[in-house]
Amino acid sequence: MSTQKTIPNRSDVPASDKWDLTSLFKTDDDWEKALASIEPLAAEIAQFKGKLGSSKETLLKALTKYSELWQTAEIVENYASLQHNADEGDQSAVNKEGRAQMAVVKASSELSFFDSEITAIDDGILQNWISTPEFADYKIYIQKLLHLKPYILSEKEERILALQSESSETAYKTFSILENLELDFGTIDVDGVATPLTQTTWSQFLKNPDRNVRKAAYERFYGVFEKHENTLASLYAGSVNQDIFETRARGYNSALEHALYSNKVPVEVYKNLIDTVHKNFDTLHRYYRVFQKALGTPDLRHYDVYMPFTKDITTHTTYNEAVEICRNALAPLGKDYTDILCDGLKNGWVDRYENKGKRSGAFSSGCFTGYPYILLNYKEDVIRDVFTMAHEGGHSMHSWYSSHNNPFMHYNYTIFEAEVASTFNEELVFQYLLKNAKTKEEKIYYLSMRAGDILATLHRQTMFAEYELKAHELVESGTPLSAEVLRGIYKDLLTQYFGPAMTFEENSDMEGLRIPHFYSAFYVYKYATGISAAMALADRVTNGGDKEREDYFKFLKSGGSRYPIESLKVAGVDMSKTEPIQKALDKFAEIVDELEKLV
Repeated sequence: MSTQKTIPNRSDVPASDKWDLTSLFKTDDDWEKALASIEPLAAEIAQFKGKLGSSKETLLKALTKYSELWQTAEIVENYASLQHNADEGDQSAVNKEGRAQMAVVKASSELSFFDSEITAIDDGILQNWISTPEFADYKIYIQKLLHLKPYILSEKEERILALQSESSETAYKTFSILENLELDFGTIDVDGVATPLTQTTWSQFLKNPDRNVRKAAYERFYGVFEKHENTLASLYAGSVNQDIFETRARGYNSALEHALYSNKVPVEVYKNLIDTVHKNFDTLHRYYRVFQKALGTPDLRHYDVYMPFTKDITTHTTYNEAVEICRNALAPLGKDYTDILCDGLKNGWVDRYENKGKRSGAFSSGCFTGYPYILLNYKEDVIRDVFTMAHEGGHSMHSWYSSHNNPFMHYNYTIFEAEVASTFNEELVFQYLLKNAKTKEEKIYYLSMRAGDILATLHRQTMFAEYELKAHELVESGTPLSAEVLRGIYKDLLTQYFGPAMTFEENSDMEGLRIPHFYSAFYVYKYATGISAAMALADRVTNGGDKEREDYFKFLKSGGSRYPIESLKVAGVDMSKTEPIQKALDKFAEIVDELEKLV
């Protein structure tokens, strides 16, 4: 008889393995008080309606209260969200998150006049006011508002959009509930053990050396999703339609332009990324040929692609050992950086392991106040989870430096920048592990892992980005999205990116309907631009001196004080050009060359 591995309930997880949320609120009662303060704060700010342009002093008072409100709202929402993500079945946490979101939506709608009233002030007068020292904490915020001025609507229209913001999340919330709570993938027999197949254990199954296990897990996983293909397609179509509604309401030319405009990222940056990756398909397709040779399989299937090149390396890395790997690998950034990060990883920043109802994957969630929290589902026998720890640690340290070097209204950096700090750390971990490899097999293992990481972050996210663009462009041109249409787009992209070496299953194209990031439109391309910038900066820092390291810290400390492309120029890389992307693809080609020789 087989035995059953179990996943613990949240209540059974030791406190030492959970994040310590007391940096946000000591007790739930304190959270309740902060939540209750949002409405009166919003009412107090609402008293400034029609008066923001009356004098410099009035605007400054209003901005001070406005900052206080959103700083409070940020920690109220984060506290509730973290509790919910730790256990999506916890109805108390669901209630907290819902009440927090309702309070924020109500405040947003009540204060919908704020931005439009500021931008209505005469530009000359406003520029004169914000040039004075009293406005130092708000100057950049106002300058960014002026950039958005062409697309800020009237007070009434902004209020309607604010009131609608909560319902606009329905598609994603429903998808998340379906994916994380209601889909049951059952168990897969592994060496006589009935092992649960979940969103989190899925990656472990695809790395199992037994091809039959990989195949069984793959067929079960996508078979479950395929039973819900029309529901999943309808949810994603609803998300795309919401994006286009907001695009047209504000007057942008396209959903892509809408997504990029606020960060001053030209549309060409997105499209050039796709074009540059397409021009380098030959190397990508060669990688898969080398990969198949290394695996020694008669054909290459989609359920094979997450296997390491070598079958002789087994890993077991405890959580604390992973922290020390991060400490040593990130040493080029200095002791202050590694001490802060590693202390946080061991003491309260991280929710470490899987429990029932916990959100799959990993993320970092930093506030201006409190710890920059990290959710992991760490597994000791998955070496990639060490990279995930370093990745999310990069996000959290970026948040730490941003919040410690900027006022609240200027501290929040963009996702475009965030993926640089995280993948920078991954690159240093790779360099450290490769340098300390003791055998040829171990070297192959790390080289293949890094090739896989670059592929997953640069090539694969670009494929995702192209899928999003095609889906949005179809709706913008008047073509509705259905399961058949979406699967057709995705199947074509799979064929282009994986090339002739790959044999797909009939339901491999279901992958396009199960990716949570698609519900944050035009988000995933930032992973691809991020790894390109990170690889260039990691090379610059490790081969440079004090200046190069300090340039990188200037970037980390910038927060939201610069637009992302400008911020990265300070660090030493120009992402408005295709050169960093091509250099990252060239580095990938070098790794493929080395693997081909070693294999």
